[in-house]
Amino acid sequence: MASALIEKYMRTDKFPHMWCPGCGHGIIMRSIVDAIDRLGWEKDNVCVVSGIGCSSRAPGYMDFNTLHTTHGRALAFATGIKLANPDLHVVVVSGDGDSSAIGGNHLIHAARRNIDITTIVFNNNIYGMTGGQYSPTTPTNYFGSTAPYGNIDRCFDIAELAGAAGATYTARSTIYHVPQMTNYIEKALRKKGFSLVEAISICPTSFGRRNKLGDAVDMIKWIRDSAVPVSKASTMSSDEMVGKFTIGELKNTEAPEYTQQYDRLIERLREEDDA
Repeated sequence: MASALIEKYMRTDKFPHMWCPGCGHGIIMRSIVDAIDRLGWEKDNVCVVSGIGCSSRAPGYMDFNTLHTTHGRALAFATGIKLANPDLHVVVVSGDGDSSAIGGNHLIHAARRNIDITTIVFNNNIYGMTGGQYSPTTPTNYFGSTAPYGNIDRCFDIAELAGAAGATYTARSTIYHVPQMTNYIEKALRKKGFSLVEAISICPTSFGRRNKLGDAVDMIKWIRDSAVPVSKASTMSSDEMVGKFTIGELKNTEAPEYTQQYDRLIERLREEDDA
């Protein structure tokens, strides 16, 4: 990360960070602060909220208004923050397990309401912090500490799930495609409504080791070779897409935003009381 961004946006007194060697989460954190820097937002006008997990340690290193909440509940806390402070830019950082397992219902309903919150999902396909349990995004037949014979579940597509539930902006990129990822995060932050960027990361310690994917460099190459642009995926058969995932902008539309709807409701009720 450029030193100017470190000095401006990082709580350097909290370093060294707790992420394992080779973890991709620092790359995503850099993309978030880079995107905010491009927008020129004042730090006091930004609030970053997290739940529990490796990803959710990021706000501790970022010098904004920050809140480290309970497992899976980051979006519930963030919803309250946004309703009480509609002008605040609220960003949620969450892991694949935190956002789509215990926090799955909060994700669905935040998307359904189209509340103006941007969620960045750090997806490393595993519960890294708590022992390597398989998560809703662990690919079928891959291993975790709770799937020692291979995971037989089909995995969630988090970005598609959010879009189907009502999010007005969704995109997916990876820590290999950093300029693209930063661009999508910037567009998500600009969106007036619920936006989500799924950032594919790596966990050499808990996921890569169990699945014999090599070191961090090998895993980044694995991500590079598994990512297929949305436009190209539309020309490929289902057999050709086995073991692959799409990257790109998946949804960008408009819909009424929740806090604005809420304010209009209050205004209407006050007018009726005064009548």
